[in-house]
Amino acid sequence: MPIHDWSRIDAGIFHDFHQRWTVEILDALNSGALPSDYYAMTDQVLGGPIPDVVTLRVRDKSESAPGAGGGIAIANAPPRARFVRSAETDPYVRKANRITIKHRLGEVVAVIEVVSPGNKNQRYALRAFVEKAKEMLLNGIHRLVIDLFPPSPRDPQGIHKEIWDQIKDEPFEMPPDKPLTVAAYFAGEPKAAYVDPVAVGDPLPSLPIFLDREIYIPAPLESTYQSTWDKCPAVVKQFVLENASRK
Repeated sequence: MPIHDWSRIDAGIFHDFHQRWTVEILDALNSGALPSDYYAMTDQVLGGPIPDVVTLRVRDKSESAPGAGGGIAIANAPPRARFVRSAETDPYVRKANRITIKHRLGEVVAVIEVVSPGNKNQRYALRAFVEKAKEMLLNGIHRLVIDLFPPSPRDPQGIHKEIWDQIKDEPFEMPPDKPLTVAAYFAGEPKAAYVDPVAVGDPLPSLPIFLDREIYIPAPLESTYQSTWDKCPAVVKQFVLENASRK
């Protein structure tokens, strides 16, 4: 299912799609995509902006071999993306006091977020989103960010550049023909970013959701996006397609 042009659509319509898509991703993860000792939940308040999907590991995780019970071993099948960046964190930053984010039902290991217009339409909103991303990465929480909106004056090279600059300030330019972003972040050491720029009309890539230092699962983005679109009311589909076709 090709990505639709949500930039021409009222934010409330995308919000409805966003909420539906979040549930589809959640159900896909909990229906066999995640290893048996992991599970996902929505709308878990971790401080700052509320993430869409939180992946947790049960507290009594058995000491099994890497990848046991599901997941792909990073060593055996390294993730791929158009852009791959890595960065060693300053040792003094690593030695700073850390607050480990826990959940009453387990340990938070990964967060999935679908960027909404509200995350980028004000400078303070973007700053809050980026600061929370940095905090989670420094605390060892992996992230997957999906931004189906083109760069704004507040993120001229896209959301990834704003996030990665908090880890390592280095040049990055969005390809002019691929202004949308899907980015996966590995929060171990060295930290790594896997970035696939995409465009309206492209399928969504299956970037990794990292679960620990050794395993990941492919994000079920394309299948869940298609399933969400299929369930949209016909009038909404027509509105999205008609507005996207206007120049």
